[in-house]
Amino acid sequence: MQRPRTHHTSAFTLIEMLLVVAIIGLLAALLVPQLGKQFGKSQVKVTRAQLERLSTAVEQFRLDMQRYPTEQEGLKILVEKPREGDNWGGPYLGKTTLPTDGWGRDFVYKLDDTFGFRLISLGADGKEGGEGEAADLDNRT
Repeated sequence: MQRPRTHHTSAFTLIEMLLVVAIIGLLAALLVPQLGKQFGKSQVKVTRAQLERLSTAVEQFRLDMQRYPTEQEGLKILVEKPREGDNWGGPYLGKTTLPTDGWGRDFVYKLDDTFGFRLISLGADGKEGGEGEAADLDNRT
């Protein structure tokens, strides 16, 4: 005599699925803000490294040309030879494009009576001033 077949299939119940989704949501809620903070810190570190690199290039330009770039020339003169510049030893950055800050924006170049020049990143918000990640960064701080 044959027994009737019974099918035992292993499957998740709706409650088990909801529990897994809730746990994943909880983990995401805890981890995403931390990842965002780390991402912001890395942008600041990239910006500081680019400030150092650009500062060195401006100083090399000054040694060759006996002056800092004018505000009209800006940082472009570090990668493009000026018309009159027999002593120009560039490109001073090793490439033909200027680096940007950690947020993908151009640096602001200004002459400064005290320090010779300032390179400024306007931070995460792209505006002057600010706090935290939105704070301005420059080569003198």
